[in-house]
Amino acid sequence: MKKSLWAAFMAAGLLLSGGAMGQVGDGRILAARDALRGGDRNALERLAGNADGHVLDPYVRYWLLTNKLARPDAPPAAELAAFLVTEAGSHLAERLRGDWLRRLAKDGDWAGFNQLYADLQAPDAELRCHARTARLMSGDRSVLAEVAAQWAELVDSPASCEPVLRAAVELGLVGEDEVWWRIRRQTEGRNPSSARATLTWLPSGMPAIGDFDQAVRSPAQFLDRLPANFSVTRAGREQALAALARLARDDARAAHMRLLRIQDRLDGNDRAYAYAVLGWQGALDQMPEAHDWFRAAGKVPMSAAQRAWRVRSALRAMDWPAVREAIEAMPGSEREQPEWTYWLGRALAAERKRNEAEALYARIAGEPHFYGILAAEELGRPFAPPPAGDAATAEHLRQAETDPGLVRALALFRLDMRTEGVREWNWALRGRDDGFAAAAARLALRHDIYDRAINTAERSSPNANFELRYLTPYRDIIEPQVHSQGLDMSWVYGLMRQESRFVIPARSSVGAQGLMQVMPATGKWVANKIGLRDYHPGRLGEPETNVLLGTSYMRLILEGLDNHPVLASAGYNAGPGRARRWRDDKPLEGAIYAETIPFDETRDYVRKVMANTVIYAAMLEKRPQSLKARLGTIGPRSFDSTVFPNE
Repeated sequence: MKKSLWAAFMAAGLLLSGGAMGQVGDGRILAARDALRGGDRNALERLAGNADGHVLDPYVRYWLLTNKLARPDAPPAAELAAFLVTEAGSHLAERLRGDWLRRLAKDGDWAGFNQLYADLQAPDAELRCHARTARLMSGDRSVLAEVAAQWAELVDSPASCEPVLRAAVELGLVGEDEVWWRIRRQTEGRNPSSARATLTWLPSGMPAIGDFDQAVRSPAQFLDRLPANFSVTRAGREQALAALARLARDDARAAHMRLLRIQDRLDGNDRAYAYAVLGWQGALDQMPEAHDWFRAAGKVPMSAAQRAWRVRSALRAMDWPAVREAIEAMPGSEREQPEWTYWLGRALAAERKRNEAEALYARIAGEPHFYGILAAEELGRPFAPPPAGDAATAEHLRQAETDPGLVRALALFRLDMRTEGVREWNWALRGRDDGFAAAAARLALRHDIYDRAINTAERSSPNANFELRYLTPYRDIIEPQVHSQGLDMSWVYGLMRQESRFVIPARSSVGAQGLMQVMPATGKWVANKIGLRDYHPGRLGEPETNVLLGTSYMRLILEGLDNHPVLASAGYNAGPGRARRWRDDKPLEGAIYAETIPFDETRDYVRKVMANTVIYAAMLEKRPQSLKARLGTIGPRSFDSTVFPNE
């Protein structure tokens, strides 16, 4: 039996017996959790009344109070306030305060909300919006001016912001153009139904909701049936633009064809907006026309996503002057992000402005991420093995071991309550210095909680704690498979670190499981390919089987995608078929391929896997490494008959 499975077996046995790895009273905590899930208030009352000094006793009381808050007869304020006093400063006090605030907002008790909100330390977007409503309902009209100033940032705000947003419009602090701007952004997005509510805020000329719904639900038919005089009203023009935006999501060329039919009836700004939407959607589909559509859009105001894809379409076209122009047109906060700093440097270098390019590279060179590593290479500095050591002292280690939040988190992890454990752990690290973070990371490592060790080490200096941030656990399982599959150890660890942070029971929202996040259908397909007998989906939870299937899949993808790790990394995340389709008709620099992956998750994934790979290689091989060499060149599209699962 492998070490990891033996440890799990022993932990389970000791937990049941109340031994060293468990704690007397663990059963009561688990019973209370189950009572909460089942809505059993009587059981929660009984278990909360039998406190026995367990480190997680506050959780039982918190669960009881949240159960009461969810009922029509809310608990007395004194009972809630008492918990906030006894657990002051804790994660649970913050959570209960948030739960109580939501109940007060639901009940319309804005005076009580204002009083309680003052002590909330980390409000989420919903509560920040409720707080604005509370100020408004308490007579503070200055909040409306603040909302008007933040109008662009609030386009994706939750429903709890609607009262103050609407009030700002009704009082004339936000004009009709700004309301239509919000409607356009909502229509472009994934949930156009949110635009229906905003339509009702228009002071005049509001289109019929039914007409608007038809424009976004059946855009091609709506555009084909437009009356000749549709453009005489603002509502008519906006509905046509909404239909164009929705059609472009599915078929940008069809949308362009219909735009050509009606563009003479649109003014210059409306035409430019339509071309910005076409350019964005065309770039996501990696269409060569996207670059020209963005040019037709000119300098029309764009969303952040449109500005980003304007750069990417220029990169795909290898039009370096257009890359520079698009990045320089971004707001300063965007332009200074690492990706655009790097690509602006590349654009300037292509125009032989080497000194300006190197000044940009120097801003991010040395930062241990995809663009920082690439920028350093442009300055002639491949990624070198990082120094060992961290900022943790003996005193820091003592503080971490005795910190109440970390102690509670360890107990939660022991009981396999990972979500609660992660929240408790992260709360305990708020505002702590690098030394404490490094000590907490070492504490997590001592308990084999690898994801917390990595994430906690990342909170400190970006150039320290690499031995904690880039762990190599389960090597006795992984290394034999790496050798038998003929894979690069650094790449396997780089991918696995991104997939699961080495959490064995990790499970994604779509069903991927284990250390290598293997989907059940993929596991079955790979098992058949390699002749693994007696396979069933439950075996994905076995570390040995999971690594066998995951590394086998990496090899099969790599062989089917030109033996290129960038393509294979993209294929592992999004499917090999997509990775193939995202190539160009011409050879493409690997960094540009990665930058122009249309899925946000996969683009971020590939960049992180490849940066991880270089860092692991430097640490394992103890010599400088080149990210540019690993990115290489992506060959042009070609026919490949290899069929992978789910394709």
